[in-house]
Amino acid sequence: MLRPLRALALLPALAAPFASATNGYFTHGVGLRAQGMAGVSIALPQDALAAATNPAGTALVGDRFDVEATWFRPDRGARISGNGFGADGSYDGNDDAWFLLPALGYSKALENGLSWGVALYGNGGMNTGYESNPFAAYGGTGTAGVDLAQLFLTPSVAWRVGNHSLGVAVTGAYQRFEARGLGPFDNRVFSSRPGAVTDLGHDESTGWGVKVGWHGQVTPTLALAATWSSKVAMDKFDDYAGLFADGGSFDIPENYGAGISWQATPALTVAADWQHIRYGAIPAVANSLAPLLAGVPLGADNGPGFGWEDRDVWKLGVRYRVNATLTLRAGYSIMDQPIPENETFINILAPGVIDEHASIGATWRPRGDEGGEWTFAYTRALENTVRGNGSIPPAFGGGEADLTMHQDILAVGYSWRF
Repeated sequence: MLRPLRALALLPALAAPFASATNGYFTHGVGLRAQGMAGVSIALPQDALAAATNPAGTALVGDRFDVEATWFRPDRGARISGNGFGADGSYDGNDDAWFLLPALGYSKALENGLSWGVALYGNGGMNTGYESNPFAAYGGTGTAGVDLAQLFLTPSVAWRVGNHSLGVAVTGAYQRFEARGLGPFDNRVFSSRPGAVTDLGHDESTGWGVKVGWHGQVTPTLALAATWSSKVAMDKFDDYAGLFADGGSFDIPENYGAGISWQATPALTVAADWQHIRYGAIPAVANSLAPLLAGVPLGADNGPGFGWEDRDVWKLGVRYRVNATLTLRAGYSIMDQPIPENETFINILAPGVIDEHASIGATWRPRGDEGGEWTFAYTRALENTVRGNGSIPPAFGGGEADLTMHQDILAVGYSWRF
């Protein structure tokens, strides 16, 4: 199953440099209807991409085919101050200014309450490109940055019994990664594998995991749901075995959550999600940079990383059906900050500091409840700055690194309902 993923990865080639998604490096929502509600979807499946969040939703969305494209424009940068090696300055990380991210979903109802579906989508990523290298004061040359992209293919099966649905999915994952301009770390002092740290082009890896979900319509107007996604065990990035902990290991973290959906009136639905992402269980992401200065090199067993922590995401959304032709959506989400203020130096490469989103969306059905429909969504990832505090080690001249990011996300899609 994983071999075809390499070919499928050509489909979203435009999305290969999948810039920083917005909940850490996970996307804030899969599917345009979820995006229009700040990612809310666990207890409110609305399209064939619902299985990306909760595979039980496959039993509830009917026969449909969804095609989507998301235009994504992040604005990310860093500022260094008080550095004894002369690295002070403001650095623009927007070498790649915008990205186009496609997604596909298909679902089909069978007999005896069974349904199946398949979804192809970007799980997340991180991209920075600094034309002015923030590490030049330490000997870095050329542009600096990273490019991480993750593509998921998720076939799902769901079974509906009365008011309850159970779903299971297998996720095949493809990811690619590149690092540039990190020459100061590519030596025997800082890396366990010099020559496997930077400027090697894109490396690829594949892996797989599982998803399990439940959805219960507990009253005519109230639904509850829960979902769990396993850690996705990925092949190692061999070309970057001297950068990531455990010789190039970069697994995708386990995550789980719960949701509630309340139909307040025949036209108005209010829904909320909670999601927990276990960034802290992935050494390459979670381990502090500090051991690097204590003699533990990059790439070593349980070696230094980016210092990210487990995070909780809270989402609230509303959907209002104006009439058979038009449905409106809005939402807001907030997340605990994953990057500690003493880990901002290395996270110049991965400034995933966004912690709030505000979204709006709409679906237009030209023929009412029959035929196809157009869906639109816009999300503003609100600007946030994490200011360093003890962030640059004395061995690198001390001082502080501050990280800033905001994003604009505009999406459009068309759905065929059968």
